[in-house]
Amino acid sequence: MNINQLRKLMDRKKTSHKGENGHALVIGGSEEYVGAVTLAGLAALRSGCDLVTVASPEKVAWAVNRYSPDLMTIKVRAAFTVKLAKDMVKQVEKYDAILIGNGITKRADKFCHYFIRKCPKYKVIDADALKGLSFKEFSNSILTPHEKELEQMLINSNKDFLLPKLREANPKEKADILQGNLRYFLQNDNVLIVKGPTDIIISKNKIAFNRTGNQGMTKAGTGDVLAGICVGFLAKTGDLFKSAVAASYINGYVADMLLKKKHGYSFIASDIIDDLNKILEIEKKGKK
Repeated sequence: MNINQLRKLMDRKKTSHKGENGHALVIGGSEEYVGAVTLAGLAALRSGCDLVTVASPEKVAWAVNRYSPDLMTIKVRAAFTVKLAKDMVKQVEKYDAILIGNGITKRADKFCHYFIRKCPKYKVIDADALKGLSFKEFSNSILTPHEKELEQMLINSNKDFLLPKLREANPKEKADILQGNLRYFLQNDNVLIVKGPTDIIISKNKIAFNRTGNQGMTKAGTGDVLAGICVGFLAKTGDLFKSAVAASYINGYVADMLLKKKHGYSFIASDIIDDLNKILEIEKKGKK
């Protein structure tokens, strides 16, 4: 991925109308983690999709509305239950891509498991929505685990025999091991982003490495921003692999800009969202 490729992904027709560039649904949030869905939703908007709706517990959704008038909300008046998951699966037709997991907590496990298995739409799956499932249970999805979440998923999938090799492997070796041992998962139209100092992005027939980013991204919320950018690109393009690679690249790229030119390691996740528009400035300069 480079700036020119990113420019093409973010471009839109002059005749575009509202909604034509994607409508993303972000499901998550809890009273403990209000910021996670807010960051993810705003990142999705900044990445270029037209509309973002956040589905959260009622108090969380009101807080999201208060923080940003740009985000629409669905106010969940009960807990995230299987019954609610069944209802939401029936109502997802109008959305182009769905992000689930940010700030949702393990209390919503049954909701997440049902929704992920039954929802046919493009999905980005992050955080607590990942932890209780095996790789065989996903389809049409981008998964965004960090190393510990990846290990838990391999254990859930009875592939913990891979862990010693993976812990000793360099990024290329790790990518080859995962691509070779997750064939069913990858053949089921899924893409895996393993977050780390070098992000590894794997599909059934492609592997990419992203080395943008820095140690300042250990701050809380940067993963929510990555997931939001992913679902924004996915809602707009419908391309799982390109969306994953672009999101990984731009998230780290903006963090590198913040490190060098602005904040040092004091930058926070919301700074990445605020500075995503700098890519558009780079685009304008590139066209001169």
